[in-house]
Amino acid sequence: MRLRIFTEPQQGASYDTLLTVAKAAESLGYDAFFRSDHYLKMGDVDGLPGPTDAWITLAGLARDTSRIRLGTLMTAATFRHPGPLAIGVAQVDRMSGGRVEFGFGAGWYEEEHAAYGIPFPASGRERFDRYEEQLDIITGLWATPVGESFRYEGRHYRLAEGPALPKPQQAPRPPVLIGGTGKKRTPRLAAAHADEYNVPFCGVDDTFAAFERTRAAVKSSGRSEPMVYSAAQVLCCGRDDAEVARRAGAIGREVEELKENGLAGTPAEIVDKLGRFAEIGTERMYLQVLDLSDLDHLQLVAEQVAPQVA
Repeated sequence: MRLRIFTEPQQGASYDTLLTVAKAAESLGYDAFFRSDHYLKMGDVDGLPGPTDAWITLAGLARDTSRIRLGTLMTAATFRHPGPLAIGVAQVDRMSGGRVEFGFGAGWYEEEHAAYGIPFPASGRERFDRYEEQLDIITGLWATPVGESFRYEGRHYRLAEGPALPKPQQAPRPPVLIGGTGKKRTPRLAAAHADEYNVPFCGVDDTFAAFERTRAAVKSSGRSEPMVYSAAQVLCCGRDDAEVARRAGAIGREVEELKENGLAGTPAEIVDKLGRFAEIGTERMYLQVLDLSDLDHLQLVAEQVAPQVA
């Protein structure tokens, strides 16, 4: 199992803070650095100094790191038009030397749209319809051979003979991640478009059930390309119970709740739970790190957890 660092900068982080964490993750051997795509804090935090844009952040990290892979869980389809988004992701992929992964979701947090004047379709069906069209467009633009044009006629988006440039550095495209626990449409879209399917913040049993729905959709679609299965869990690791409690307190959570709903405990306890995720086919685990000032946390997991699950 590969371990990846996943951050939530809307809770309060500058670019310099994110760069420090990304460089630490790179030097410690983590597989990837991911961030959320949100413009408004959640819960009882001040969120200072304010939000940072996901793809501007990744563009900076593309030049300020050298090895670690970079991506989003998940870019919101409601935030950007599909054509410019395809251009931006392709550009960042080239800036990084081909290290970008494109996590893409329909968008859900209505309050942040209101806070920054971003249109938010009231109907979940419409949001998903727009999201599906955006998936068609973005992957279609990347797949169009150089010298040919791309045309699309959908209900919500229309593209007229676009040049479909620039191309990402990775061929045929950056990996596409689709996540969530929807029972019908999400598995179908993952089977059609995704290279990786991610289940966020669920227990082992619910994660397995979601994996199985997507595995069934992949099989029924006739697809031959392999799918990567991954999960995301909040991280709270300590050398002993006192350190676990201190780290839980720093992020405003209770230890027992974190042990039930995340990856919490000593390195041995976390290795055991990661083993249960591995048994159901989890190939990558996104470790949600909420205290970005605690780099010792990353080092502890890199030294005492990662070697046992590699």
